Amino acid sequence: MKSRLRHGRINSLWTFVFGGTLAVILLTMMLRWGGPQPEGVGNRLTIYCAAGLRAPLEQVAERYQQEYGITIDVQYGGSNTLLNQLEIDKFSDVDLYLAADDLYTDAAREKGLAAEVLPIAYQRPVIAVQQGNPKNITSFEDLLSDQVVLALPDPDHAAAGRVARERLSAATDGQQSLWDRLEQHVVEGRRGVFKPTINDVAADIKLGSVDAGIVWDSTTAMPSFRDELEAVFLPELAGPPNLVSICVLNSSRRPTSALRFARYVSASDRGLPSFEEFGLAPIEGDVWAERPEITFFCGAVSRRAMESIIEEFEKREGCVVNTIYDGCGILTSRMQTIEAQSQAQGFPDVYMACDLYYLENVKDWFQEAANVSNAEIVIAVPKGSTKVTSLSDLVKPGIRVAVGEPDQCTIGALTRRLMVKEGLYDALKEKQQQDGEVVVEKSSSALLVPDVVTGHVDAAVAYITDVMANRDDVDVVRIESSLNMAIQPLSIARTSRHKHLIRRLFQRIADSPDAFEDAGFQFRLDELPLVEAMESRAP
Repeated sequence: MKSRLRHGRINSLWTFVFGGTLAVILLTMMLRWGGPQPEGVGNRLTIYCAAGLRAPLEQVAERYQQEYGITIDVQYGGSNTLLNQLEIDKFSDVDLYLAADDLYTDAAREKGLAAEVLPIAYQRPVIAVQQGNPKNITSFEDLLSDQVVLALPDPDHAAAGRVARERLSAATDGQQSLWDRLEQHVVEGRRGVFKPTINDVAADIKLGSVDAGIVWDSTTAMPSFRDELEAVFLPELAGPPNLVSICVLNSSRRPTSALRFARYVSASDRGLPSFEEFGLAPIEGDVWAERPEITFFCGAVSRRAMESIIEEFEKREGCVVNTIYDGCGILTSRMQTIEAQSQAQGFPDVYMACDLYYLENVKDWFQEAANVSNAEIVIAVPKGSTKVTSLSDLVKPGIRVAVGEPDQCTIGALTRRLMVKEGLYDALKEKQQQDGEVVVEKSSSALLVPDVVTGHVDAAVAYITDVMANRDDVDVVRIESSLNMAIQPLSIARTSRHKHLIRRLFQRIADSPDAFEDAGFQFRLDELPLVEAMESRAP
């Protein structure tokens, strides 16, 4: 009997040990392969970087490691080669991707490999030759001489090769494209070679194994080439500058840490000077802050849609969005006071108006804008009530009404405009002056529907989005008018020092149509391309 009991205890012990060990193994596997780890796990980031950008990135990464103790592991290659590698191994633990042309970072986002894309600097394709230009190459035809041996970046691997192929393929000599002629010179004439990266092309020119090659204008400014190479600009390669950009990959288990490094790389007072030092033309970047803060003036109508978006954005970016919700009359008056007192502090970085009406009043202080959504203007009445069935019923004796105050909130201004068009506004104002009549004016759209719910009024002119939160207690009376709609634009302040951060907030909004539609808005951002809507391009 004792023997059986002891045997059972031993089995239980082994079961406990085995089960605990298995649990540890499973937990380890979940942390390794099961999605994002909590922020702060590890002190290392991995980045895939276009080979031609090695010098500036190494300088920035070394400074970042010294300041914050984060090790940056880098793998270099052609922009397209790296993108293909990311696509093949979607679950690799890579945090960031720095490409020589934003075509590749945009493609990474379109393929579901990346989330945020941050612009850095511009560069252009040129012909590189040895210092002094010993073969006197000054034109495209000079490249096709039997005396000239070329190195070209492979268009299927390197961004500069793809750009060169596109531009030269668009130009012809009347019979064939310039790219076909160049490729024929290299392949059939055996007067050159294709290389996987820009650095390989530049190295061949430097060593004298070839006479010329296509590189970026920044390549000849890199430390390893600046004393041996010079650039020749050809009109056949001219075109819009190509944007270098960095993106945060969905494979990253440290997205907030990755975003912080990306912000550092693209900051005007941190990473961008290094890119400029090495021959690139930097964008107008944000100023650096470990935990950036922006002020967001947001019309009260958008609060239900925006709160969760902002909360998620703050968590992922590691930033603070100081959001002030209020009537747009109050918000714009506050802007005017701040501006009149020449106070930079307190002026919003970004403004989302309840309607275009109020953005128009402050448009000189803001730049790029886009219409995010629109909200229908309706009459809210108590559940089951038939006292009010149209706008004209609001001016009838004994009907208690709530409307927005036109100088404080957008719903008030739009209601006034609507009532004026219908010839009812003067009657409403006269009713407001009469003893025993109730016409209440509210400073914010959010205060209108509660008066209907509590029975203080018989009707309120409100946004349908405010009614949605009280559907069990309120009915909707539709208004037949071309003026029954409010459009919510979002715009960036000219004075903001965090414009790119705000553009990423805009992108998060653009990716969140459900938040607006669930709140009763019609989402509008799919009506126009995001780049045209918000992003600043090359000058």
